[in-house]
Amino acid sequence: MRFVLLLFLPALLAGCLPATQDPQAHSPAPSTAEAVAEKSALIQPPRKVPGRPNYSVLAEPRPSRTREPSPDEIGDALEHLHLADGAPPRAGHEGLTLLKDELIFDFPLVDNEQVRSYIDYYTGEGREIFVRLLHRAERYIPFMRRIFQEEGLPQDLTYLALVESGFNPHAYSHAHAAGPWQFIQSTAEIYGLNNDEWRDERRDFEKSTRAAARFLSELYDRFDGDWYLAVAAYNAGGGRISRAMEENGAEDFWELCDNSSLRDETRNYVPKLLAVLTIVRDPAAFGFTDVPPAEPYVFDVVRLPEATDLELAARLCEVSPEDIRALNPELKRWCTPPFARDYALRIPAGRKARFEQLYANIPSEQRAGFHRHRIAQGETLADIARRFDLRQNDLIALNRLENFRALPVGEELLIPLSPDLARLAEARPAPLRAATATVSKTYKVRKGDTLWAISRRFGADEKELRAWNGLTAKSTLRPGQTLKVAKAKVAGGKKTAVAKGERKIVYRVKSGDTLSAIGRKFAVPAERIQSWNRLAKNHILRPGDTLTLLVRDGNRS
Repeated sequence: MRFVLLLFLPALLAGCLPATQDPQAHSPAPSTAEAVAEKSALIQPPRKVPGRPNYSVLAEPRPSRTREPSPDEIGDALEHLHLADGAPPRAGHEGLTLLKDELIFDFPLVDNEQVRSYIDYYTGEGREIFVRLLHRAERYIPFMRRIFQEEGLPQDLTYLALVESGFNPHAYSHAHAAGPWQFIQSTAEIYGLNNDEWRDERRDFEKSTRAAARFLSELYDRFDGDWYLAVAAYNAGGGRISRAMEENGAEDFWELCDNSSLRDETRNYVPKLLAVLTIVRDPAAFGFTDVPPAEPYVFDVVRLPEATDLELAARLCEVSPEDIRALNPELKRWCTPPFARDYALRIPAGRKARFEQLYANIPSEQRAGFHRHRIAQGETLADIARRFDLRQNDLIALNRLENFRALPVGEELLIPLSPDLARLAEARPAPLRAATATVSKTYKVRKGDTLWAISRRFGADEKELRAWNGLTAKSTLRPGQTLKVAKAKVAGGKKTAVAKGERKIVYRVKSGDTLSAIGRKFAVPAERIQSWNRLAKNHILRPGDTLTLLVRDGNRS
């Protein structure tokens, strides 16, 4: 009897429901009769896609599961076909797959209570936000669909990026996931997305979409062609979904939600996507007629032989730097990566010929805005970083320094600054220290000694003492401990030049003195006093300390 019912179910439906109906004509809250007619027009047999035998399925995410449907399931199918849109189906039921007969809509949809709850939210309380997301989606969806098509995936699945990040390339989560597809670092590395000091390819909308397509494709194969499980695994991880299925004997996503201890985030993940897809297939039917249009990103790609300033690229294209950054969200700094040869930079469409012609005429040293600093005798990386207001780690990464504690005199360092800023920095007086030679020496720690006091006694930097002795910032000195120290001795080298009209003085710190007060007294900026004496920004002056200053003749001493 069950078999006979199933055999004649299509005929019953064809006789009970109108054969054709315009799916665009229905409103958000039609009458029961209208809803029945409209839904009948949306129920289509699953389509087969080359290379994806289970690409589009009905209510069961696993069509390979061979068993006779129960009377309850047959009754539920009829019930869903004849219910008005406003009446939700029975809680927990898998629902029916709704497909429009258009090739661009290729992901199986389910109509159930969980999905409808998110449709209600997106069309109600969350409507304003959803309008903004639909607007932003228009910039990215066209080329994302193209990538998913090339990778053999459902193009509808590109809207998963709306659930993940709202199509925001700069989205960053508490779990340190980044970009429109929210890759964590370990997964990004598997799929070839680089993240370093200069770029984070997780933020690149093209590279990350290609990686997401590959990831989703592998999950689809892992879960035997079940897209709902693959999508859930994109959120929770393939291992977690596999273990949950094995522990609970679940065979599809909906059973997994009923019987397992999945996080709410994962339980809601697939219904969110299905709600989004239900709306975007016919936005007007859900009242989204006021979404402001957005032009899709169109661009040309130019190949850069060396690091190039983004402001220079913008000038050559006659656009703003923000336009260049919007097309290249992976870039973290003001220029392309220094050691990336043949770097692919996106520029606004139609500007490629002009860019390449003008770029070829710009000298190499003017393209990146890097300044070259020649290392002086006795100069340390800390000195250089302070002079140019940079982090030591940036200089180490840019110049690929392996032994930054022993800089070769006369060699040049790349300084990541524009020429104008670099010239201003070079004009600052260098730390007042004569060229010296050092004599290796050891010191036995006494009770009450501090690293700061020892460094002052032997004319060394605290960081140098830590480096020489393998100490960290949290290391504690013990009486009797032997430290390597070095007392500076002038070796007759070139002394720091004093500009005409200036003189060098030594000032002894008094009780209550501050750098600002001393600077006002001698009419010099406090920052210069810090630089001349190699003081940290949070350095605390102590009575009796001596400071070397350069003051103009006529100023107080």
